[in-house]
Amino acid sequence: MKILILNGPNLNLLGTREPEIYGTISMEDYLEKLKSEFSSDLLLYYQSNIEGEIINRLQEDDFDAVVINPGAFTHYSYAISDCLKNIQKPKIEVHISNIYKREEFRQKSVTAGCTDGVLSGFGMNGYRLALIQLKS
Repeated sequence: MKILILNGPNLNLLGTREPEIYGTISMEDYLEKLKSEFSSDLLLYYQSNIEGEIINRLQEDDFDAVVINPGAFTHYSYAISDCLKNIQKPKIEVHISNIYKREEFRQKSVTAGCTDGVLSGFGMNGYRLALIQLKS
């Protein structure tokens, strides 16, 4: 089984971006922790700030399940939503912060309805929880 972890815009800045919201660990460091718990052969990782690149990566079809944090695209990317609708594989949306405790515009996800579940507000551990669910 191959699981794609896909992060959207500005998530390349994890560890330095608003640490009071997103924490102080970089995604690269967190991936190393995940690889020590789960097989490194299991995990694929991709991050882009560009909507079309995210869609292209999702359409590559070299994975069995996806954990996606669309970042700001969560709230308005019908293109990513349409792409997710067409992927007939397990999909979990993850948000590091609790989007329902944030600004009003962040409380709506146009992508969540195209996934099997959403984890929001568990910090970086949301990725781990998603992997546990997908492996079960």
